Amino acid sequence: MDEIILVNKDDNVLGSGEKLDVHKKGLTHRAFSIFIFNSDGELMLQKRDSGKYHSGGLWTNTCCSHPRKGEDINIAVHRRLKEEMGFDTQLEEKFVFHYRAEFDNGLIEDEVDHVFYGYYDGEPELNPEEAEDWKWISLEDLKEDIKANPENYTAWLREIIGKIDPEK
Repeated sequence: MDEIILVNKDDNVLGSGEKLDVHKKGLTHRAFSIFIFNSDGELMLQKRDSGKYHSGGLWTNTCCSHPRKGEDINIAVHRRLKEEMGFDTQLEEKFVFHYRAEFDNGLIEDEVDHVFYGYYDGEPELNPEEAEDWKWISLEDLKEDIKANPENYTAWLREIIGKIDPEK
């Protein structure tokens, strides 16, 4: 049973809750999104495993998850990047934003999302329980494809893509 951190919209800790229960009730919680760029400025996307509890089979940013109850977010991002994508690299927090998305299966994401950037030129070693594919893509091509085919991408990636700039 994964306990994740409940917060208010200002990211102040209110307590914790079981991950699936938090998503069923639509409680605001802390999350993070990692964006890994290569030396050509391309973004590493992952395709979520089709069996995920929501948004399965959709393309999304390199890695995203929740810090566990009592876990520092700066530790959680490295733990999760290794667990999902099989590598680690230096990460820097760039900004924080809040979003809410409701899914067809009744689950709700209501997250204060901490966005981290990193740089890596290698290939990932995907955890098949988390990701079923990956690719490098330019931000320009990604933004165009999200406009043309939004149903292929996670709600949070569609929400955040306009804020992403690897130069900042």
